[in-house]
Amino acid sequence: MAKFDSAIAGVGFTEYSLDSGRSILSLAVEACQKAMADAGLQPKDVDGIMEFSLGDSVPTESVAQGLGLPEVNYAADWFCGGFAPSALIATASMAVASGMAKAVLIYRAMNGRSGFRLGGAGGGDAFRPKAGAQYRVPYGWLTFGQNMALWCRRHMEKYGTKQEHLAAIAISQREAALLNERAVQRKPLTLEDYMASRVIAEPFHLYDMSLETDGACALLVTSAPRARNCRQKPVYVRAAGHYGKLTVGDPMWADAFLWPDLTENYTTYLAPRLYEEAGLKPEDVDVAEIYDCFTYTVLMGLEGLGFCKKGEGGFFAASGATGLKGKIPVNTNGGMLSEAYIHGMNTVAEAVMQLRGDCGKRQVPNAEVAFVTSGATTIGSACILTV
Repeated sequence: MAKFDSAIAGVGFTEYSLDSGRSILSLAVEACQKAMADAGLQPKDVDGIMEFSLGDSVPTESVAQGLGLPEVNYAADWFCGGFAPSALIATASMAVASGMAKAVLIYRAMNGRSGFRLGGAGGGDAFRPKAGAQYRVPYGWLTFGQNMALWCRRHMEKYGTKQEHLAAIAISQREAALLNERAVQRKPLTLEDYMASRVIAEPFHLYDMSLETDGACALLVTSAPRARNCRQKPVYVRAAGHYGKLTVGDPMWADAFLWPDLTENYTTYLAPRLYEEAGLKPEDVDVAEIYDCFTYTVLMGLEGLGFCKKGEGGFFAASGATGLKGKIPVNTNGGMLSEAYIHGMNTVAEAVMQLRGDCGKRQVPNAEVAFVTSGATTIGSACILTV
């Protein structure tokens, strides 16, 4: 098991919007500058930089130059999706521990609404049909939403999960977003609103789907001793890891139905390992920031992280347990369903801010342990953060 002696010392983000009117480079530079300022560091203090994208962002070389970093000793550009954020925190922690870098910036920047829209045309090799997908795409199975809808339907058939349970997740997160000045969606959402919204990919309605957003978010990772001398209270990386079980012939989401049980995702396998590594249990977690590209991924996360029994995620959410005053507050910023879709980077940033006590009206009292997940299906990463 990996042992980390690292901390997140700074967070930074741009305005989240539907049309930034700016280049992705300028968004990335702003978010990184704010993360450095949050930590109280200068460009000369940072010598590592990492990012992930699906061909819709800008490389670390350009951002490092834009930031004026005088020396870069570690850099990585990962061509992948939302399972990256927590894995990059682990990688940055290893870079710091090995001495390859003293402080590492991680960013995700995108014009995800006004520019390239995920799942739309123009994705190039990122979305070219592969292996089994070539036999389905011609028949209309094109999007992530269609794929996850099949997963969700299996849970509904097996465990009696209802549409109202999915609605409870969307509504709970919207209630949190109402208290978040950065949230793109700040209009109250009722069950009636949810049920009346158009169906996108049955059983998913409009509000089961994450937003499309322009913006950027960045984190700064450094050693734990160094973080204690930075401006903000350090948030320690207690455990972090990645899990991937590649399906036959196609490791991408397109063949994810070959996964043995569509009622669970990678969290079922990764969470026990991280709890053991951190020396913690589900009942020790004060706040959970669960990757929410769809309401159903939250449901799987609730079960996979051990907050409720298998098959009971929908009923658990409908009980109010995931609200800000619930048993385990989930996606306290509104998540990607209501704050912004920055491919899960803002999910991590919210966990950091909760543990620092910086969340104002949506602050979870006395939050000391946060579990963060990154990713939706067979491949994902996660981290446990503490103060």
